[in-house]
Amino acid sequence: MHKVAIIDYDMGNLFSIQQACENVGLPAKITCLKSDIFRSSGVILPGVGAFAEAMKTLQERGLVDLIVDYIKLGKPFMGICLGMQLLFSESEEFSKSKGLSIFSGIVTKFPTVNNKGNSYKIPQVGWNMIKRSRYGGNEISWDRTPLEGQKNGEFMYFVHSYYCKPVDEKVILSVSNYAGIKYCSSLSWRNVFACQFHPEKSAKMGLEIYGKWAQIVKSY
Repeated sequence: MHKVAIIDYDMGNLFSIQQACENVGLPAKITCLKSDIFRSSGVILPGVGAFAEAMKTLQERGLVDLIVDYIKLGKPFMGICLGMQLLFSESEEFSKSKGLSIFSGIVTKFPTVNNKGNSYKIPQVGWNMIKRSRYGGNEISWDRTPLEGQKNGEFMYFVHSYYCKPVDEKVILSVSNYAGIKYCSSLSWRNVFACQFHPEKSAKMGLEIYGKWAQIVKSY
């Protein structure tokens, strides 16, 4: 049986993710079949594109409740880019759209001009640093997460116009800065890991993230 299901809803660079999984010894299947997804030892929700369109497609394919139920099982789950944003309550993209509500919070757009009058290109495309977040004055540990072993301030590859604002800051694993905004670039909560950046496009460091997540899947 394949170890990982990569959810296919026509919104992501699925083959790059599949190749990254297989490069770290994690057999992966691109699928939208409920039986494939539910039986898998781990699930990846990728995504590039519009939030509302993605939710509409997930609804049409009967995958919304399935994703929520799968996460409740406690099995390893990874969200990437739009796949991270979909885990939140709602997005402000175009008009407000409801998400999967795994996390309370909104997905909002970067400003094109900050309060100092500096202009920024939107979307953010390219390499940016990820840094350990802080909560209650303490730095959040990356140990026992897919970011374990990564350098604080490591560069990852991003492509996005919107960013996530979790209500519960304890779930924030890393933060990044763009357009004068310090934002959540990855999160970790129970069996869920999600990142705004693309590990499969982040060279050796990104492959190491897949490797750490593979260890979590295999030990489940």
